[in-house]
Amino acid sequence: MLFKRSVMTAISETEASADRAGNSRRVALIVAIAFFMQLLDSTIISTSLPQMGESFGVPAVAMSIGITVYMLTMAVFVPLSGWLADRFGARNIFLVAIALFTLASLACGFSQNLTGFVIARAVQGLGSALMTPVGRILVLRNASKSELLNATALITWPALFAPVVGPVLGGFITTYLSWHWNFFINIPLGMIGLALVARFIPGDREADPKPLDWPGFFLTSLGLACLLYGLERIAHPEDGALPTVGLIAAGIVVGWLAVRHLHRAPHPLLDLSSFKVQTFAISTLAAGTIFRVAINATPFLLPLLFQVGFGLSPVDAGMMILAYFLGNLGMKTVTTPMLRRFGFRSVMVVNGIIASASIMACAAISPQTPQALVVALMLIAGLSRSMQFTALNTLAFADIAAGQRSSAATLSSMLQQVAMLFGVAVAAAILNLSQIARGRPALDLVDFRAAFLVIGVIGLVTSFRFLMLPRTAGAEVSGHVAGN
Repeated sequence: MLFKRSVMTAISETEASADRAGNSRRVALIVAIAFFMQLLDSTIISTSLPQMGESFGVPAVAMSIGITVYMLTMAVFVPLSGWLADRFGARNIFLVAIALFTLASLACGFSQNLTGFVIARAVQGLGSALMTPVGRILVLRNASKSELLNATALITWPALFAPVVGPVLGGFITTYLSWHWNFFINIPLGMIGLALVARFIPGDREADPKPLDWPGFFLTSLGLACLLYGLERIAHPEDGALPTVGLIAAGIVVGWLAVRHLHRAPHPLLDLSSFKVQTFAISTLAAGTIFRVAINATPFLLPLLFQVGFGLSPVDAGMMILAYFLGNLGMKTVTTPMLRRFGFRSVMVVNGIIASASIMACAAISPQTPQALVVALMLIAGLSRSMQFTALNTLAFADIAAGQRSSAATLSSMLQQVAMLFGVAVAAAILNLSQIARGRPALDLVDFRAAFLVIGVIGLVTSFRFLMLPRTAGAEVSGHVAGN
């Protein structure tokens, strides 16, 4: 009788564990759908700006305000997302974020003039600001440490997939339908996301939410907005260097004031104690942010290399980028076994070196390089980028305590926004400096070679910084046993 009871208990525990694992995967997949909608929208719009300008009766360059307003609204409200999730429940805020984003997409598609479009983009930016960190909070709260790697892999694929497929899909829609449909495609995705969140994600909220830290919100939002806008302007040197330098300097100063306030406030908007956790600090603030510069610069440089440097048509360039995208997806089935076998430290050092070498190798290719060799290089670059991206995102939360999750997810989102824009800004600055040094009026292949080499070296040097991690870093998440 006792044996039978023990067997039944073991079976029930196994079933409960399987249910928890299934629920964590389901939550991660639902969050991934929302992330895909958000990231696709961010990349798809750039292809339709000229047509939108023509429709609104304004120059195409004036349409860039739609991107700027979206980015600045995100910067202002991202710091608030963790507090809102704790105060009103992460599930409720995630539902609000998807609803705002979906309704704003509808408004963007029906916009009749630039003013209406800009207002709709601001609301879209608000929805996006809440969506990313709160989505991560939901995944962290519903996944145990042993399930975190698979859950993170699921919510990472939109960040790898959307930037590659977005411009191609946007070009096709704008050419064969109209620019309005670049926004209307968000409607079914948003409706599906809302239904799935309402049906499958459990509600939760903090039992004793903190009061809102208004000075912390003001300083953090202002500092982040100035810094991101300044970094975004680096890619547009024709606007003048002085405002760009002033914005970046203001962002750094206000950011320093924000950090000082957050350390002293009795109920800070963001709990900075996460940075005392070594795995979080290295994978987000230190080596992780710097390596993400290389990760984010490459998708920006490759389409320009193939179109401007090689002289390929957008369609042919898109086919080359497709190999890069396939590499990103292809690594998904390999990442978990590799981390389990070798551990985070070894994988991030060795794979970081391979990823950096593949970036530098892009400097060696030319229009005369055999196409098969270029495709093989794109595959390797995509494979190594995907593994590093997933490893960084998973390790960041491997040792984060339950009480730190909201702030850690918000801080991670903020730093990833900085790294994304900084990667594009550094790549654009290298291209411009190389062109100026040569005294030529247009970009040439040699400028791209300089950019790929510098970006690759940044990644290579940063790869060795992961040696600071202990061999057992993230072992509870990866399942790696030291000495294997």
